[in-house]
Amino acid sequence: MNAFPKRRDAHAFHGMARNTPGSMMGGFEAAFGRPPEVAAQAPGRVNLLGEHTDYNDGYVLPIAIEQQTSVSMRRNNQDEYVLHSEILGSKVRFKLDALPAEHFATYVYGCLMEARAAGIAAPALDIHIESNVPMGVGLSSSAALEVATLRALRALTGQSLDDVCLAQLAQRAEIEYAGVRCGIMDQMASSLAGTQCALFLDTRTLERRLVPLPPASTVLVLDSGIARTLAGSGYNRRRAECEEAARRLGVAALRDVSDISIADILPEPLRRRVRHVVSENARVLLAASCHDATEFGILMNASHASLRDDYEVSIPELDQLVVLLQAHPHVYGARLTGAGFGGACVALCEPQALREISETVLRGYSSAGFTGRVLVPPTEEAWLDR
Repeated sequence: MNAFPKRRDAHAFHGMARNTPGSMMGGFEAAFGRPPEVAAQAPGRVNLLGEHTDYNDGYVLPIAIEQQTSVSMRRNNQDEYVLHSEILGSKVRFKLDALPAEHFATYVYGCLMEARAAGIAAPALDIHIESNVPMGVGLSSSAALEVATLRALRALTGQSLDDVCLAQLAQRAEIEYAGVRCGIMDQMASSLAGTQCALFLDTRTLERRLVPLPPASTVLVLDSGIARTLAGSGYNRRRAECEEAARRLGVAALRDVSDISIADILPEPLRRRVRHVVSENARVLLAASCHDATEFGILMNASHASLRDDYEVSIPELDQLVVLLQAHPHVYGARLTGAGFGGACVALCEPQALREISETVLRGYSSAGFTGRVLVPPTEEAWLDR
C-alpha cells in the first residue's frame, strides 16, 4: 500500500478531510455509476510515545491525525466483490474463497472475513476507497483502511459492534490476511482516538482513557523522505528479539519487567532491547499524567535516544531531522515515529510557530542534502486554525 500519489495529501484532499461524505459519494458514483448505500471514515494516527511497546503488552500514547480514509459500499447483486481504489485508479475483483493477489485488497478482504467470522456477513459488494492518509511513513494508513471498512460494514448490516471489538477485528485482519504481525495500537487509535486528545492505552488489558495535549502545544509531523525499505524485516527481527528476551527472563512479555537491571544476564542486543521497552513504558506512564509541554518534550527526546541507541531503528536522516527539530526554540521535543528505518518524525510544538518551525527545519534538512515535507497538519490552511 505504498502507491499514494506525491503531494496530493497536502492540497487536493483537504476538502475531503473536512467534508468527506460528499466527496465519497461522488467518487463511488463515478466508479460504479450509482450512489453508495453507506459510507464511513477513519483517521490515521501518529504515536506520541510508546514505540515498539504494543507487541510487548506495554503502554502507548497515539493521537489521531486529520487525514482520513473513506470507504463507501453498496450491494451489487453479483457473485463477487468489486473494489475500486481512487488512489490506484483501478478495480480489483475477488471472491471470499481466495485471497486477492493485489496486496492492498488483502486488508479489505481480511476485514470481510473477520466480520463474517464474528457473525457480520455481507453479500457481494461494490466498495470504493479514497484516502488522504500518507502511506509508508508510519501514520497507519492500513489501520485507517481496516477501521473504515468495518465501520461501513457495521452501517450496512446494522449489526452491533462496539469500537473496541471493531479494532480487534481490524488487527486480526491485518495479521491473518495481510501478513503483518502488528500490535493493537494502530487499530485502537483509529477507532477511538481524537485529534485533540491522545489515547492512553494499556495494550494488554485494553484499559484506556483520553489524554489532552499539554496546554499551549500542538503536533507537527515531518516526513524524512526516506522510504521504510527495511521496516518489515527490521520490525519482525526486533519483535523476535523481544520474544526471546522475555522467554529467557521467564516472563510472558517484556511489559512484566519492571527492573531493567535483571536484563544484565542477557547477551546483546537483547539487553538493549529490554532497556528500551522498559524505559519507554515508563515514559508513557509519565506522559499520560503530564500537564507541562516542556516535560512532555523531554520524554519525547529521551524516547528518540532510546530508539536510536537501544532499539537501533533510527537512521541518519531521521536523526538529522530530529536534531533540527529539537534545536528549534519553539519545539518542546521530537522523536522518530512508527517502526523506524525511515518514515517520519513527530514533534510537540508551540502552536503559533508551526509554519516557522517547519520552514526553518526543512530548510536546514535540505541544506544537509535531504528532502522532507510536512505531513501533519495536512495543508497550509491548517496553520490558520492554530
